[in-house]
Amino acid sequence: MTDQPESRPIENTPEYVAYLLLERIADVERISMSRDGKEKVASRKWILDTYAECLDATRANRRYAKAPG
Repeated sequence: MTDQPESRPIENTPEYVAYLLLERIADVERISMSRDGKEKVASRKWILDTYAECLDATRANRRYAKAPG
C-alpha cells in the first residue's frame, strides 16, 4: 500500500490569499465565521459572495465601483 502525501495549503495561491483576505474582512466588519459570541454570524451568502470578491481581487479581476462626484 502506498503512503499518501499529507495535504497542506500552499500559501501563495490566489485561493489561499483570498481566504486570508476573507478572514481579515470578517474581522474588520465584526462578522463571525462561527458561533463564538461576536456580534453577527456570517450567512452562507455573505461568505460565498465575499470569498468570490476576494478571489477576484487576488487575480486582479475585481471591478471597482466609481466614487460619487
